[in-house]
Amino acid sequence: MTTPTTSSLNLGFIGLGIMGAPMAAHLLAAGHRLFVHTRGAAPAALTDAGAVACASGREVAERANIVFTMVPDTPDVEKVLFGENGVAAGLSAGKLVVDMSSISPIETKQFAERIAALGADYLDAPVSGGEVGAKAASLTIMVGGSEAAFARVQPLFALMGKNITHVGPVGAGQTTKVANQIIVALNIAAVGEALVFASKAGADPAKVRQALMGGFASSRILEVHGERMIKRTFNPGFRIALHQKDLNLALQGAKAMGVALPQTSGAAQLMNACAAQGWDQLDHSALVKALELMANHPVSEG
Repeated sequence: MTTPTTSSLNLGFIGLGIMGAPMAAHLLAAGHRLFVHTRGAAPAALTDAGAVACASGREVAERANIVFTMVPDTPDVEKVLFGENGVAAGLSAGKLVVDMSSISPIETKQFAERIAALGADYLDAPVSGGEVGAKAASLTIMVGGSEAAFARVQPLFALMGKNITHVGPVGAGQTTKVANQIIVALNIAAVGEALVFASKAGADPAKVRQALMGGFASSRILEVHGERMIKRTFNPGFRIALHQKDLNLALQGAKAMGVALPQTSGAAQLMNACAAQGWDQLDHSALVKALELMANHPVSEG
């Protein structure tokens, strides 16, 4: 069990999935007192290390001064915060909610207003880096909210990530994450198209990737996801279903603003095609499978 330090804080963490569990573990390892809640049982690795499992979000908020949430989608955040025995029911003046989920920027602003009405503060702080980044504490964290709230939580963000940016007011973090997901999706689609093209033309996709890594086409997506496409390792680091959700947020926002996102729409359709085939629980690099289906040719046999 971790022994709390004199500077330890009472922290809460709700949502202990692929991303949330390692993120919470970093807070606990730093000596903070951690109160947790998740669907099902809290991971034994956390409770054995000293985390206290709570029966509800309300209990977490009553016992913690700063509550982190990391759940899949906008309705999940709303339920965690405002559902029966949710976080809002346990908040009091001076407490702080930090939502690290990737959700709607518009509804984020509404959630923040409801939390502020209770005398508490709110940050939206979605992340990028996937399971690997969560485990390595190397996440990119994009934060929206007040300067004072950001300064209060920044040392805790530093336990979970490396590239930490206060982007602007509430909602700015989520807007940045949507932009991130547009770029990532289009890069995955581009790498997938390139490797399908090269492979069907008779070139060795592994050697094509190796050659491209030394040129202007080099990218983190080509490095990591290109390798996944070639080796057929589609176990999820970030599931297609979640990226679908993020691209839908992008397209909904674009419609509301009167902005055209034609390439984003194309990537979303590829993910929809994967979902129709039952592949939505695979890693988002498996978007290539939709391209392979249309080409009637796999990048490789793995």
